[in-house]
Amino acid sequence: MFICAGNNETFSFATPIGVGLIESAMNLTRLALFDKPDFLIFIGSAGSYGKHSIFDIVESSIASNIELSFLQKKSYTPLDNVIHAYRSKGDVSHETMNIVNSSNYISTDYELVQNYRKHKIELENMEFFSVMKISHEFKIPVFGIFVITNYCDDNAHKEFLSNHDKAKEILTQYIFDKYKELKK
Repeated sequence: MFICAGNNETFSFATPIGVGLIESAMNLTRLALFDKPDFLIFIGSAGSYGKHSIFDIVESSIASNIELSFLQKKSYTPLDNVIHAYRSKGDVSHETMNIVNSSNYISTDYELVQNYRKHKIELENMEFFSVMKISHEFKIPVFGIFVITNYCDDNAHKEFLSNHDKAKEILTQYIFDKYKELKK
C-alpha cells in the first residue's frame, strides 16, 4: 500500500495519512487497526541537508526523530530516536544509509543542520519517523521514497513552494516506472 502525507502532497495512487508526526501516527494507527496492509511504501517530499540535490529521488528504510538541541548536547531523550524498518522473514531489504529525520519543524539553518550530516542523517521529512514507528508496532514492512524539493536553509520554504509541483511529477513518474502495475 502506498501512503503519503496529504494536504497539498497527495497522489492518486496513495492514501493520505496526515501532515506531521501526530496526524500521521493517528491516521496510520487507525488504518493498521481496521485494514492492516501487508506492506507500506511512504512517498513524499524531503529537504536535503546538503548531500542530495533538488529533484533527486532517495529511498530509505531508516528514520530518526532528533532535534538540533540533542545534537548540540542541550537536551536528551529516554526514547529510541532512530528506527530501522520492520522486516518480516524473507523480505528483500531496501536498507540504505539515507537516514531521514522527522520533526514537526522544518530546519532553516544550513550550518546547524550539518550536525545531522555528522551522524549520517541526510534529509528531513515531517512524517517518516511516525510511519516507521507505527509500522514496527503493527509488524508491517515499510520503506520510503522521497523527492528532494529544497535544501534546509533560509530559503527552504520558498524553494519548497517553487519546486513542489515539479517534484511531485518527478516522483510520480519514478513510482510508475518502478511499479508498472500502477499504470493499469
